[in-house]
Amino acid sequence: MGLGLSNRRHRVGVIAAIILIALPFLDFGFDWLAYPLHIMVLILIWSFAYTSWSLMGRFGLVSLGHGAFLGMGAYGTALLWNYAGLSPWLGVPASLCLVALVAIVIGYPCFRFRIVGYYFALVTLALSEIVRQIIMATRDYTGGSLGFTPHPLPSDASLPDQIVALQFPHREVFYFIALVTWAVGLYIWYRVERSMDRYALETIAEDEDAAASVGVWVTREKLKITVLSAVMTAFAGALFAQYQMFIAPDTVSGIFISLQIVFAVVAGGVFVALGPTVGAVITIVLSETLRIAVGVKMVGLDTTLYGVMLVLFIIFLPQGILGGILEWISRRTRAVTSQAGKAAAAD
Repeated sequence: MGLGLSNRRHRVGVIAAIILIALPFLDFGFDWLAYPLHIMVLILIWSFAYTSWSLMGRFGLVSLGHGAFLGMGAYGTALLWNYAGLSPWLGVPASLCLVALVAIVIGYPCFRFRIVGYYFALVTLALSEIVRQIIMATRDYTGGSLGFTPHPLPSDASLPDQIVALQFPHREVFYFIALVTWAVGLYIWYRVERSMDRYALETIAEDEDAAASVGVWVTREKLKITVLSAVMTAFAGALFAQYQMFIAPDTVSGIFISLQIVFAVVAGGVFVALGPTVGAVITIVLSETLRIAVGVKMVGLDTTLYGVMLVLFIIFLPQGILGGILEWISRRTRAVTSQAGKAAAAD
């Protein structure tokens, strides 16, 4: 039974991979996939960001500061391109190094002095809002609330220039970049899942003193996963900026973005690899539907819904949509196996 279920999952995974790779080629020259492909790119980029948060969240490290890391990755890369002429190939690593440093500066004292639970959440919440306020205050460089646009290449730019600037006229190129990024995010999730660090972090989440007593270096383990999560989130921000070619404080930083990240992961399933992806589908489809339906008449409606739905999911479906479905399938499988065993024993 278990082998059959594993084979079915493998076949489903292969079919899904084939569909995702073939998707950009299915418009048959009519370009009817332009908008759906745009939505898919957004889902893949945000899925990577949500997966980054889940690396911490699944071990009880509830951060409300990932909006800060996302914003730093987006603005850092764009500012270095506009004002220093630094290619994203260099600007992204520089931004990621800055984010890693900030994560260490914030994380080390918190973990060293055991600032945990809602105290840690409040510290990260403050970081998220501080970054947004810095972006707003330096409006002469960042554009403030009006947003910021990276310098675009000329329409006749050569392919080497497009590669250097990471700006492509065809959406399909970014689709494959986002697809690879999403796959790398899942790979990292599985690597953490199958590493010894997972057991150390689970022990820490249960009891830090017990973990320390058996030789787990608590501060180091928590700092490692925090830096990894922060850097991945910043990379998602940089990729989002390069794709959209426009960023604003309210779209890539601040408490509202952090709330969106937490809601998406909880809604999809924080303990399931594809849970953040399901959450990304929910948030992107919801925001696009509201944008089309109400436009700018009710600004912030999507964030309000995220907050309400987050409370409902925590109360009624704490394992998330995908986590709940997988649990139901597991229960059904165990029930069928038990009934088969009883029938065999009766015969």
